[in-house]
Amino acid sequence: MHSNTFPLTLFYDSACPLCDGEMHNLMLRNTEGRLRFVDIAAPGFNGHPPGTTQAQLMALMHGLCADGRVLRGVEVFRLAYGAVGIPQVAAITGLPLLAPLSERLYAFVARHRYLVPHGLSELVFGTALRRAAERAAARGSCRDGTCRVDEAGGC
Repeated sequence: MHSNTFPLTLFYDSACPLCDGEMHNLMLRNTEGRLRFVDIAAPGFNGHPPGTTQAQLMALMHGLCADGRVLRGVEVFRLAYGAVGIPQVAAITGLPLLAPLSERLYAFVARHRYLVPHGLSELVFGTALRRAAERAAARGSCRDGTCRVDEAGGC
């Protein structure tokens, strides 16, 4: 991954069970420290990326690349999941026919995320994905004092 991308800072809404579950999943998988997490719902939060407002951060996922570029929407998830060793998410959502659909679907889900039942969020992120994330975190990617770094992808 490109050095100008990482660490990638993710701005997320912890007051949303769906968002919080997904970020917790990413946190557990973030064994190489490529991602940083900023809770925009935290009391006193005022660390907006350049050119953004709180309303914009609440409307769509935002990411801040190491070089200062601000990303929005599905592209942030593509990079985040690629950074934690799940490039399949990026590959699927980046396919020519699926990319526009994934952007529209994500915008819809983001607008209505508080309507997603807490139980559904827990089912998705609290069981299978969390177990997989815990296994990935326990396994890590550093062995014998060296860490693997993937040089593909990036913003």
